Amino acid sequence: MAQKIFEDESLIKKASYLKLLAVNLAEGMKTGTFKSLYKGQGIEFSGVRDYNRGDDIRSIDWNVTARMGKPFVKMFDEERELQIFIVLDGSFSMQLKDGKKTKYDVAKEAFALLAVAGEINSCPVGAIIFNDDIFFASKSMLSKEHTMTLLKKMDSIEKFSEKKGSALKNALTGAQKMLQSRSMIFVISDFRTGDWQKAILPLTQHNDLIAIRVESKFDKELPAIGSVVFEDSESDLKMELPSSSNSFKKEWLEYNEAQKILWKNYCTKHGIFTAVMNTDDNPLEVLNLIFGSRK
Repeated sequence: MAQKIFEDESLIKKASYLKLLAVNLAEGMKTGTFKSLYKGQGIEFSGVRDYNRGDDIRSIDWNVTARMGKPFVKMFDEERELQIFIVLDGSFSMQLKDGKKTKYDVAKEAFALLAVAGEINSCPVGAIIFNDDIFFASKSMLSKEHTMTLLKKMDSIEKFSEKKGSALKNALTGAQKMLQSRSMIFVISDFRTGDWQKAILPLTQHNDLIAIRVESKFDKELPAIGSVVFEDSESDLKMELPSSSNSFKKEWLEYNEAQKILWKNYCTKHGIFTAVMNTDDNPLEVLNLIFGSRK
């Protein structure tokens, strides 16, 4: 039923229906990830001042104290607002159809649900949407009009789906520059490109980062249609592959599984929470599981 919201319906009707779907998701954010993010991290450094008798010695800024020759203590402000930032992959590899849905179909449903849930929770939401280049970028804002803009841009990128290549690295770098405060960051992509690893690391500093890997049945098995010339949608590399060969099918599956393990291990090593979303999954259920597992 949820998939119908993306089939020939107006943006207003789509947003209204999304709000009904996202109510439980918004509650899961507050009772799960939001709570864990605030816990022990609900204050933000704002400066230093002279030490006064009775101040906690644990708050002394020893670097400033050493430079100035007298004690200074750190000052903190409560962090009252949590922001959400979404990096959405609309590259060509995400647009290949697997049955009724593409990877991008489920990715944009997840994107829309997160954006609307953020609005319900009064959290500013920002986003970068990319294909071979940065297609759309916006700092985190909170308004109904902004949410509608995100939904509109999310749909309009499909008009440019023939562009090849992936700007994931640039999107991650751009997100870091656009963050205004501590944020919950979602990266929704198939990660079928290189050079993103170093670019994602700065986003892990002081933020909660969730990487959602989108997969289709083609990541497990290609159609058995004999020897066929395949072209990599991101690099234009061409290669003739024996799609009907049992040994090839095994190698294809093992290669893609190995890539997923490398992705997961890298993310886990650097404190990035991971989830996998398939084209036949319900994005709302996957998102609810993410927040449920992080309580």
